[in-house]
Amino acid sequence: MIKKDLALQLAPRVLDLVRARSMQTGEPLREQTFAEALGVSRSPVRRVFALLAEWGLAIHEPNRGYFLNQDAAQIQQAAVPVASDPFDDFYLRVVDDILSGEIPAHFFEAQLLRRYAVPRGQLLKVLNRLAGEAMVERNPGQGWSLKDFVHNTQAHIQSYRFRMAIEPAALLEPGYQVNHSAFAKARQQQQALLDGEIQTLSRAQLFEIGAQFHELIVQGSANTFFIDAIRQQNQLRRFMGYTANVDRTRLAAQCREHIHLLDLIESDRREEAAHFLWKHLDHVGRLKTQQDEVPASNAMSPAQDD
Repeated sequence: MIKKDLALQLAPRVLDLVRARSMQTGEPLREQTFAEALGVSRSPVRRVFALLAEWGLAIHEPNRGYFLNQDAAQIQQAAVPVASDPFDDFYLRVVDDILSGEIPAHFFEAQLLRRYAVPRGQLLKVLNRLAGEAMVERNPGQGWSLKDFVHNTQAHIQSYRFRMAIEPAALLEPGYQVNHSAFAKARQQQQALLDGEIQTLSRAQLFEIGAQFHELIVQGSANTFFIDAIRQQNQLRRFMGYTANVDRTRLAAQCREHIHLLDLIESDRREEAAHFLWKHLDHVGRLKTQQDEVPASNAMSPAQDD
């Protein structure tokens, strides 16, 4: 029963990723891919796939694995018979409290147990997840500490400066290849957001769409070091992105910019695309870190989860 409960709790997150990636009928559901994205082992992901097969959302082929049985766009979140996930609700509550400064830079488990009135095991699961996301760490003696990145404005600036160095450079790699089918899916995702999904998708889904978009752009370089770097940055940003996406008012402009970037790349205007992406990240970094204002005549539209 415990194992099935865990699978029920993970199922909504797996489906979030399926929707965020606009997966199509017949696409393979790869255990390692979802396990890495969710920060869990492959076993619970395999049990989620089995549940999806029970619900008719996936099919299992012996010796081959699980395959999606419906297009992501056809999977209605409300129609999926999954349990609510109190763990994720509690996790996001802790995230919000950390980012708002309610939880100090150095804290003890006893403080949080008093604050939230939850079992110690539940609290430890959240803290271990945050540790896996490189947002907290256990002190050598007692207690826990927030990593410097969480409230360090300079670290946020450096993160964007790093991305400004690697993402445009990836576009200029010799032999850059456009994955046209993946680009078409990304374009559909951005248009679906413009058509209303901005207001209906969860914070986690919105973040995953933005993260996967930028990873797709870098993947065309086929440079392992660039790809590993953007994945590491996405992992660091995931924590901040959950809260940043609460304000959805500026996401439409971001979607239009993403579509324009796809247009530039697919028309083989990669130098122009690299310059556009550099400006885009520069402006977003300034917005996120509340640094220098960009003159209206030069500013690009704000983005929330880039």
